Amino acid sequence: MIKIGVLGLQGAVREHIKAVLACGVEAIEIKHKEQLQEVDGLILPGGESTTMRRLIDKYDFMNDLIKFATSGKPMFGTCAGLILLAKRIIGQDVPHIGVMDIAVERNSFGRQRESFEVDLMIKDVAEDFPAVFIRAPHIVEAGGNVEVLAKHEGRIVAAREGHILGCSFHPELTDDTRLTNYFIEMVKEAKSKQFA
Repeated sequence: MIKIGVLGLQGAVREHIKAVLACGVEAIEIKHKEQLQEVDGLILPGGESTTMRRLIDKYDFMNDLIKFATSGKPMFGTCAGLILLAKRIIGQDVPHIGVMDIAVERNSFGRQRESFEVDLMIKDVAEDFPAVFIRAPHIVEAGGNVEVLAKHEGRIVAAREGHILGCSFHPELTDDTRLTNYFIEMVKEAKSKQFA
């Protein structure tokens, strides 16, 4: 049985937990770095990336998050979580966790009041995924090993690099669990390789 952690420092934590449970998998809110050892995959929720970073530093999570990613355990960053994963952030010198070979631009779809929802074609996931964009970033550049999964108006809004998945929007704010389920399948695959 696999367990999915949701980093519980700030952001849409409860919504992600609900989405994971709806897929029939156990979900744990991660409040302490020691809990990372209990989970097979980790979701970094949307929220406010600078606030999240401050809390990651305050609770001494950074090294453990990097270790989690480099150990081959899958990670999924949504919106602010995508910014945390990126190796490069436009207008910022230093990345946060920095484990995904992408450059992101923050708030690239406008402010809060310019939030919108659009049906997206996400490779291997859905033809018509209801994507909710709220002060969303987008992927400006993707490295050679990064697979682009979705674009909106020419901008990359979902991508995967091996065991790392990221998207600009909020899949947890809809009842559509197909993208969450795609991540769970990544976790199952990674776990079966561990024991292979």
